[in-house]
Amino acid sequence: MASSDSATRPADHQRPRGLAPFLRSQMRNIAPFLTLILLSGFFAIASPSFATLDNVGNILTQVSVTGIIAVGLTFVILCAEIDLSIASIANVTGIAVAYFTLQESYVNIANVPMPGWAAILLALALCALLGLVNALGLTVIGIPSFIMTLAMMQIAAGVSALLVRGQIAYKVPPLITTLGSGSVSGIPWIVIVAAVMLLGGHLVLTYTRFGRYVYMVGGNREAAEFAGLNVKLILGAVMVISAVCSGIGGMLGVAHFGSAQQNEFDTYLLDSIAAVVVGGTSLFGGRGGIGNTIVGLFVLGVLNNGLDHVNIDSFLKILIRGLILLAALIINVYAQRLREQAAD
Repeated sequence: MASSDSATRPADHQRPRGLAPFLRSQMRNIAPFLTLILLSGFFAIASPSFATLDNVGNILTQVSVTGIIAVGLTFVILCAEIDLSIASIANVTGIAVAYFTLQESYVNIANVPMPGWAAILLALALCALLGLVNALGLTVIGIPSFIMTLAMMQIAAGVSALLVRGQIAYKVPPLITTLGSGSVSGIPWIVIVAAVMLLGGHLVLTYTRFGRYVYMVGGNREAAEFAGLNVKLILGAVMVISAVCSGIGGMLGVAHFGSAQQNEFDTYLLDSIAAVVVGGTSLFGGRGGIGNTIVGLFVLGVLNNGLDHVNIDSFLKILIRGLILLAALIINVYAQRLREQAAD
């Protein structure tokens, strides 16, 4: 994770000396690890069935769709923006791939159902288009990302409603079925896809010029502009990346759940934001990365899975998740203040 922060790391002579200053400066990274360790230890003691290899596999599977969506959201938050449309875009893409799979091609005289690869490409094109609308609203018109993506959340939900019309679709292309619900050597394909996408996001942010630009835009937008970066292009790109990642998560999620229906992904908005923020990526931009998101995913996965093992009331489970997110936000803001004080 240290490599992801290299673009915004202070010079050696500016680094805090002594244990206490170091711990304060690294609180954003240390707190999620401590939370993960404490939660894992507590649930392992409270329930013997928690600390098993089978349950580790369950946790990985449970967080896979969230992890795929959170990859793109990490790019957005690193730029000090937000995308509230991720769950709706995931939902409309999942519904769209099922819808296109069932539809008959208007240009096909033989009236043969649309090929699976065409349904996948059309669904991906739809989520990319919605992401592009977000990008244009943010960078060309100047609508704040919070408001723009809030509107897109409603637009995508409306498209979902029009496509599904209260019905439930079950058929998706064979490739999506395999990746969403199949396995290889006992390992679910959806876990492998999530791991590949998380790794790809980490490599892009850590080793590519575009990744450095993302950190620069999030760390100091004015300085990035003075350095000659096309800030609007970077912001637009991360919004499209977020939408495409959400679309991929939506398609695989539909196959994993076994059906496509309206409002199926509503809970993934909070889960994805929580994974990124709980992991320690700064809401103010420029700090964090995919490594932090992975830690946040495990924190949420262990928390949700562990609460099921100790038979906590479902309503109390929602409250606990909210308190964990609030604690992460407080740490995030406090870490930003410490950073500003150190800079002064």
